[in-house]
Amino acid sequence: MNNPQPAGRVAVVTGAGSGIGREVARQMLADGYRVALAGRREAQLLETADGHPDALVVPCDVTLPDDVARLFEAARQKWGRVDVLFNNAGIFGPAASVDEISVDDWNATVAVNLTGSILCAAAAVRTMKAQEPQGGRIINNGSISAHSPRPRTVAYTVTKHAMTGLTKSIELDGRGFGITCGQIDIGNTATDIMDTIGVGSGALQADGSRRVEPMFPVADAASAVLMMANMPPTASVGSVVVTAAGMPFIGRG
Repeated sequence: MNNPQPAGRVAVVTGAGSGIGREVARQMLADGYRVALAGRREAQLLETADGHPDALVVPCDVTLPDDVARLFEAARQKWGRVDVLFNNAGIFGPAASVDEISVDDWNATVAVNLTGSILCAAAAVRTMKAQEPQGGRIINNGSISAHSPRPRTVAYTVTKHAMTGLTKSIELDGRGFGITCGQIDIGNTATDIMDTIGVGSGALQADGSRRVEPMFPVADAASAVLMMANMPPTASVGSVVVTAAGMPFIGRG
């Protein structure tokens, strides 16, 4: 699609070293964005950047406030502003029900999926409020688990439900500053995290059986994120759900 926004807008993409984050960052670079690539593993971020002149590699642990502050300061120092945050960093967490999960595993999942998302959103909002022209767009990566959980995914499911509340709160509080916030909930795109839960070989179903589920290319999921990013400032895209055709989501269980 043609980009209706001015060329050279600045985006921050967390979790850019692999999966959806990597593909979103690459599509944004191809679309003319200047992109700060954030993630814990510098080597993988460099692979994502692939020498692109408009890519800025910033190793960052989103659970650490100082790292997040450094990420946004790096983007501001290089390009003067931040127009889009793709709040994407996350982990699936342990396979466990509420009576099985350890406190340490719970806290680790919440730290990345929820606290990390809040820290990045807060830094983005501060930046977007202070810059001229004011405003910007935040896109939170939720999950279809924000709507309907898989079995034994209590930590992941709770954090993704909480992401929906974060999205709505940012959208409401950002209105007076030209800041919009939306959420994309993706189901069964072909990434490594899908391998960890056996989607391609047999994912656990609500009835206790395992079923091979359809998947769709990560490039198509990234294109949906780019569509959200490229909407004009006069439009807010509150929610997008994109799943593999035929996956057990509608009528899950």
